[in-house]
Amino acid sequence: MTDVHNTSDVQLPSVDRRGFLTAAAATAATVAATAATAKALGREYGPGAPPARYPEPHVIVIDDRFKKYKLGNAAILRLYHSKKMLWAEGPAWNGVGRYLLWSDIPNNVQMRWLEEDGHVSVMRHPSNNSNGNTFDYQGRQISFEHLTRSVVRYEYDGSRTVLANTYGGKSLNAPNDGAVHPNGDIWFTDPGYGGLMNYEGRRAKNGSKQPYQKEAVYRIDAKTGKLFKLTDEIFKPNGLCFSPDYKKVYVADTGASHYDDAKENIKVWDIVGEKKVANGKEFASMSLEFTGVNAEGKKETRTAAGFADGIRCDVDGNIWASAGWVGDGYDGVHIFGAEDGKRIGQIKLPEICSNVCFGGKKRNRLFMTASTSLYAVYVETTGAHIT
Repeated sequence: MTDVHNTSDVQLPSVDRRGFLTAAAATAATVAATAATAKALGREYGPGAPPARYPEPHVIVIDDRFKKYKLGNAAILRLYHSKKMLWAEGPAWNGVGRYLLWSDIPNNVQMRWLEEDGHVSVMRHPSNNSNGNTFDYQGRQISFEHLTRSVVRYEYDGSRTVLANTYGGKSLNAPNDGAVHPNGDIWFTDPGYGGLMNYEGRRAKNGSKQPYQKEAVYRIDAKTGKLFKLTDEIFKPNGLCFSPDYKKVYVADTGASHYDDAKENIKVWDIVGEKKVANGKEFASMSLEFTGVNAEGKKETRTAAGFADGIRCDVDGNIWASAGWVGDGYDGVHIFGAEDGKRIGQIKLPEICSNVCFGGKKRNRLFMTASTSLYAVYVETTGAHIT
């Protein structure tokens, strides 16, 4: 058994020096800042850390609508941390196996956390630098790979089937994240991160912002296997999720990482006949006025907009979005109300949060992949979908 705080016996493979030196340097800086940020938040993690005082101070009620989702006796737990882990992403819950799967993209592995005893191990290496993961309605794992620029499915016998890797005669950029519709279709985003030269967001040698083709959202038809472009009316589509009734699809736009006129927001489209989208518009803005700690260690109030990355919907239609790239007081998870897209709650973490998913026996546990760690907190709602 691996202690959830002692990860010395979990061996991650070494990073490919040719591909990820820059990412490693950037992540090292993030790791160094994590302890300082945690201290600024008044919270430490790891062996010997003081216990959390209920109610959890870093699950924040911004709007009264969020009060019913905060449990009075549920603390944010750091389930796993490793200095070897560089960028945790793509959490997906397997209800049959009672485990959480996630990717460590630059280390080229998929990790697994077991609910029964907290054991953590390498599930798959190499993983073709997979980013997002999910499961279909037959329990098969779906992964979105950066290295091969493919959407793949792992079959019952362990073999790997490529479901999509080209569109219009050209390679996809680098499938990022997606979800499975009840009719079996797979919807996914293709922003281009990771399909460039090195790691997330690094440009190709020629400096191209679009190395292969226009960033877009796609659908793989379950019956024919054909790939259809749903929309490219978005700068860089990232996280994707459906509404509880599958009448809407939400997509996070991180285009501001490359485009000056892009907004940091989450967009929404109506789903028409299960096959097409229409009426795209902004659902929520990631701009937030907040109090944080500046570089000099002093508290200050400012307005900033980071990125929403992975997103999930709960049974009431609220959107839970990982958020980061701003700092203390902002990074973590932002929750937006179903009715109006207004921010109603926030979960503060000492690391940049990349993605989230609901899991656990009752699907009321929010798992959060954040840089070099895996966090979780119980909430008074459940995920709208299977993972």
